[in-house]
Amino acid sequence: METIENKYISIAYKLYAIENDEKDFTEEATAENPFQFISGLGLTLEAFEDQVKNLKAGDKFDFIIDCEDAYGEIDEAHIIELPKQIFEIEGKFDSERIVEGNVVPLMTSEGQRINGTVHEIKEEVVVMDMNHPLAGCALNFVGEILESRPATNEELTEIAQMMSGGGCGCGCDDCGDGCDSHNQNCQGGCCH
Repeated sequence: METIENKYISIAYKLYAIENDEKDFTEEATAENPFQFISGLGLTLEAFEDQVKNLKAGDKFDFIIDCEDAYGEIDEAHIIELPKQIFEIEGKFDSERIVEGNVVPLMTSEGQRINGTVHEIKEEVVVMDMNHPLAGCALNFVGEILESRPATNEELTEIAQMMSGGGCGCGCDDCGDGCDSHNQNCQGGCCH
């Protein structure tokens, strides 16, 4: 049986979404605010991790992950209609934030936080796309490995605590505040 080495990996990258042969810039993790993760724990896309886990600090990369290995195709069953009144603040529809194309945080009946994209606003309902915002897209990552080394026991313990509900390990108590759909404001360890 092969043992998996858990590596601490820090990366600067630009992400481009490719849909219908069009390439659009989506997000960036800079050297000052890198994307950081520990490999082998299932915290990132497997296809992404496979591309970067054997690279060394200073190595550059430019690869594409096919749609089916990223967030999959768009599932029409995940496009739902929600009553307009759930988007009201003090009895008034929130027309500032509930705008077509905006990603908004929602909560399931079980209390789980999820993000949805406003697809359409109708007279009585808001049509929400609950697919991942990058569903239906291939992903092109271009960047550089900033650090790649064996993870320390302390880092593994912190991740274990985060995964068991003991906080996210980034110093913020509520990762829903200030984090956008790709967690760009919490880069490097907050709820990735």
